Amino acid sequence: MAITELILVRHGESAGNVAAHEAERTGAHRIAVPDRDADVSLSPLGVEQAAAVGTRLAGLAPTDHPDIVFSSPFRRAHETAVVALRAAAMDADGLRPLIDERLRDRDLGILDTFTSLGVDAEFPDEAARRRFLGKFYYRPPGGESWTDVALRIRSFVRDLDRYPDRTRALVVCHDAVISLFRYVCEGWDEHRVLEEAALRPTPNASFTHLVHDGRAWRARAANATAHLQQELVAVTEHAGVPDVHH
Repeated sequence: MAITELILVRHGESAGNVAAHEAERTGAHRIAVPDRDADVSLSPLGVEQAAAVGTRLAGLAPTDHPDIVFSSPFRRAHETAVVALRAAAMDADGLRPLIDERLRDRDLGILDTFTSLGVDAEFPDEAARRRFLGKFYYRPPGGESWTDVALRIRSFVRDLDRYPDRTRALVVCHDAVISLFRYVCEGWDEHRVLEEAALRPTPNASFTHLVHDGRAWRARAANATAHLQQELVAVTEHAGVPDVHH
């Protein structure tokens, strides 16, 4: 494998994150997002967070710079990558995010834009099915389970050896996707990945750094946000309501 380091960055706060928080706060059944999930943009704070990611990248030693960048095709992730590379002045060196659809957020199917209260009220059978199957294996109609996303990540990781001249990849994606990178790379089980996601949610614009030592992947850092605090930018989690909006 040529790529032996993965710098995983969650996108900055999105307009969807803000809308989901407001819907939960007010007890609404639907999240007022005007765009389809793939087109949801960063909030003003999310742009600041993305720029802080760039400042963190610029502060790395030249030998620690990413030499290839991958991004989810969803707008909030791609915007984060573009803003960060521009702030780090790495775009001037020709570094551009490569879109990979395997890095997209989990598809929630018919439950998309519904809050947990909305699912319980309007899809009680689905809510009961999810409780029975558990968050890891439950697949909403038209959507994906966490295991479906894990298959995408396994495919992505297997393809890292397609880049023999690169060693360090920056990957800008989503919170559940980052959790599943750790599940796949570090050999976690269902209990561990769900426990970590619940107890230690992935903040917006945070860094998780995985390194392959020749035998296995290990985490050098997880959910790091010091760069946001140093730039006096608010740290937000927006972990989403359970299994409804990530």
